[in-house]
Amino acid sequence: MPLEFRKVRESDLPFVVGLLANDKLGKLREDLQNPLPETYLKAFDAILQDKNQELMVVENEDGEIIGTLQLSFIQYLTYQGGIRAQIEAVRIRDDQRGKGVGEAFIKWAINRAKKKGAHILQLTSDKQRPEAIHFYEKLGFKASHEGMKLHFK
Repeated sequence: MPLEFRKVRESDLPFVVGLLANDKLGKLREDLQNPLPETYLKAFDAILQDKNQELMVVENEDGEIIGTLQLSFIQYLTYQGGIRAQIEAVRIRDDQRGKGVGEAFIKWAINRAKKKGAHILQLTSDKQRPEAIHFYEKLGFKASHEGMKLHFK
């Protein structure tokens, strides 16, 4: 199955937000309306302007969007001024799960991070998503740290 990985275009945003909203956690935090709320357009513009952000989609051979993820590159001083890559918001269309699309997309992200000179690629997955955690473990990711968050809303 030939796949194409490309940056998100503004016209893709409704579908991408739909993917983000299409699970029990996403339904609680996304606001899928037509037209999309302006907050999504502002965020998209900021991501587009930031050279350290890559908001991506994967398309099937028919040109249909079947997944999305965001890849961020974080420059810091530790590791002798290293670059850390971070994957966020991975979603694969329901009817495409179990077909290798997610694995191909993560492998694309791994190669992209290496190409950009990152020394590590990290991600987080909500503990309420045990299937996702198992998926990432099968791809070689290890739960090496305990993550914490402080929500402001």
